[in-house]
Amino acid sequence: MIDFATHPDQYKHWKLETDGSVATLTMQVSEDGGLKPGYELKLNSYDLGVDIELYDALQRLRFEYPQVGAVVVTSALERVFCSGANIRMLSQSQHAEKVNFCKFTNETRNSMEDDSDNAAKKYICMVNGTAAGGGYELALAMDHIMLVDDGSSTVSLPEVPLLAVLPGTGGLTRVVDKRKVRRDHADFFCTVTEGIKGKRALDWKLVDELVPRSKLAEAAMEKAKTFAAEAARPADAKGLELTPLKKTVSDDAVAYDLVTIAIDRANGVADITVNGPDTEQPQDATGIHAAGLDFWPMALARQLDDAILHLRHNEPELGTLVLRTRGDADLVAGADKALLDNGDDWLVREITLYLKRTLKRLDVTSRSFVTLVEQGSCFTGTLLELLLVADRSFMLEGQAEGSNLAEATVRLTEANFGPFPMCNGLSRLETRFLDESGRLDDLKAEIGNDIDAEAAEELGLVTFIPDDIDWEDEVRIAIEERASFSPDALTGMEASLRFAGPETLETKIFGRLSAWQNWIFQRPNAVGDEGALKLFGTGQQANYDRKRV
Repeated sequence: MIDFATHPDQYKHWKLETDGSVATLTMQVSEDGGLKPGYELKLNSYDLGVDIELYDALQRLRFEYPQVGAVVVTSALERVFCSGANIRMLSQSQHAEKVNFCKFTNETRNSMEDDSDNAAKKYICMVNGTAAGGGYELALAMDHIMLVDDGSSTVSLPEVPLLAVLPGTGGLTRVVDKRKVRRDHADFFCTVTEGIKGKRALDWKLVDELVPRSKLAEAAMEKAKTFAAEAARPADAKGLELTPLKKTVSDDAVAYDLVTIAIDRANGVADITVNGPDTEQPQDATGIHAAGLDFWPMALARQLDDAILHLRHNEPELGTLVLRTRGDADLVAGADKALLDNGDDWLVREITLYLKRTLKRLDVTSRSFVTLVEQGSCFTGTLLELLLVADRSFMLEGQAEGSNLAEATVRLTEANFGPFPMCNGLSRLETRFLDESGRLDDLKAEIGNDIDAEAAEELGLVTFIPDDIDWEDEVRIAIEERASFSPDALTGMEASLRFAGPETLETKIFGRLSAWQNWIFQRPNAVGDEGALKLFGTGQQANYDRKRV
């Protein structure tokens, strides 16, 4: 089982240091520290385990070190920054493992950009040697790239000529969309194995600065201090220690305090129930800081984040995720209000951003989402986003026979209108009603109201509203039907339908790149017996099928 929990004391591949407002993340990958046997992580090449540590370090910088306004990322190896994803690891991995690995590394790099855009924290990549493939893609996620000017160090994206695949973590998109490299320059750069160095790398906007080796560390620290001085970070704030999650895993269940997962392997279903708070949440920043990890939005983000990663990487055959909620709508609405009213506080801002990233992780997960709104449900505000995440939703109309529970309702809060945008930059409601601006006005008028099934259908919040007589059969048939379709076709269909509206760097990465990976990673030119990925390092020439398809 892949576990995403770690701690700096357990790191094998990274070293995290802080000095006032500047942090340094140093990469020194342990060659024999791979997540699985069968490959060595030479030259700072990485596997999923390396990125799990990086993700953990980034989370700790957000919550445990609020004073940090700039982060320098570099390597402890001589003349090597990072050689990218480990080729032996990729060549022996199952297809789903490769794609999920790339997706997680994408999300981690996107989260660094989220820091830069929203949390006043900047990242500097001190490229002290060669940065190849995923190593250069890591640099591309940062705000400023400094390349050592030693006459030999290069940056490169050699996947096409070397491996017959594509850069797996957004490199192509970031080169042209983020760094604005000219198309002809980018075309040459992405087809030359040895990469580009020095003045040409600078002139082509592949890096931001060239620095002699003797001055590299000093220049990086000066740049970091400049960035940190411009950042709106609280110099004297006390951080929030990220202690381990309480989590119980068995063959047919996963349980946290707020999130439980019941597994139906026969039908390929994971039934996920998310619970609202059981007490009123603090309404001021002082109370939120005192509550810390027990503040419900923070606890929810951590547990839901870990749960979806667990399902992605450890339960690939559970293709349908059924989402339910339980709780008190007033308490969830109160938690939402606390987030919105204290948005200028550093911790509240970080928690809101964490929730946003977690909900995005659901959006880009290649599973079918079916949401069920039943009696006792609590689809309010933040939890209503789980309804809007769904590919299809059902809401019970009226009451079940013999039940003394109130009929199912949903409730909108201000949290549904902006704090948690999707990868397209729009809220889920904006995405849902792209050409219906008047519908959004109607929905804003309903904020705070308990909306029953008939009204929810009229407002466009749910797909179907069966009554008690039809509920069980309609839900069962929908889930069974989903399981009868090709998982490959569903992945492509869902990714195409989920990201309507503006195209952004993120939608390109998760829409186009996921499709490309699902195709190219299975082509014989890459992974066949005579494919480039299989023959890498053997000295043999790949034998390509020359037909363009």
